Amino acid sequence: MNRAKFQFFPYHLVTPSPWPLLISFSLLNAAVGAVMYFHGYANGGNVLIVGLLSTVFAMILWFRDVIVEGTFLGDHTSEVKKGLSIGMLLFIVSEAFAFLSVFWAFFHSSLSPAIEIGGQWPPVGITPLDPFAIPLLNTILLVSSGAFVTYGHHALIKGDRKGAIVGTFLTIVFAVIFTGLQYFEYVEAPFTFSDSVFGSAFFASTGLHGIHVIIGTIFILVGFVRLLNYHLTSDHHQGFEAAILYWHFVDIVWLFLFVAIYYWGGL
Repeated sequence: MNRAKFQFFPYHLVTPSPWPLLISFSLLNAAVGAVMYFHGYANGGNVLIVGLLSTVFAMILWFRDVIVEGTFLGDHTSEVKKGLSIGMLLFIVSEAFAFLSVFWAFFHSSLSPAIEIGGQWPPVGITPLDPFAIPLLNTILLVSSGAFVTYGHHALIKGDRKGAIVGTFLTIVFAVIFTGLQYFEYVEAPFTFSDSVFGSAFFASTGLHGIHVIIGTIFILVGFVRLLNYHLTSDHHQGFEAAILYWHFVDIVWLFLFVAIYYWGGL
């Protein structure tokens, strides 16, 4: 027996990969392109687009390799999955602090309005959106999507493949409708990003959340495709669980946004 073929520890020694290096250069390219675009340099937008596309390309290939390692090669042992779970939790904590900074800016201006914005909140000339129109509908959609993805998760654990597929599919549908309504709301909003601190805080907070919704939708969509391809089992669906955890985080942040930005911020 050739003992060199066996591994006597539960950890995964990652095969050398070009994708981290490619993503690093792609992000640098995107950052430089964004600076060029914002300052009106020629071809700044093109540089930005190339950087973003190359980043997406590298992410797809990197995630493909991770899926192969976990699904076909058996590299994701219990210890590896535990590390991935901790990494996802730390990532969500960092995202929570990003939203905390936006909420801090909002409450800093709204709780004690400066004289530059008329000493009142909302500022003079700003007409807030009706929280019981599209925002309330989006709240129902997002909370419902969280319930459906939880149903799909429990169905997967119980071996109910049909229930898992239906629950996950409805989550994606509701998420896409949410994003479409958010876009419609932005187009019809009576104020812009540059309309005082109210517009800046509104679009910064809801826009940041919208980006997270899009990322979460893609995250769940990947899990849905893997579910259709029999990659996930009742006890081996680490990526799907991470997507669900991320989606619940997005749901909770939206509830804070609805209450603080849409309802209380518009009183």
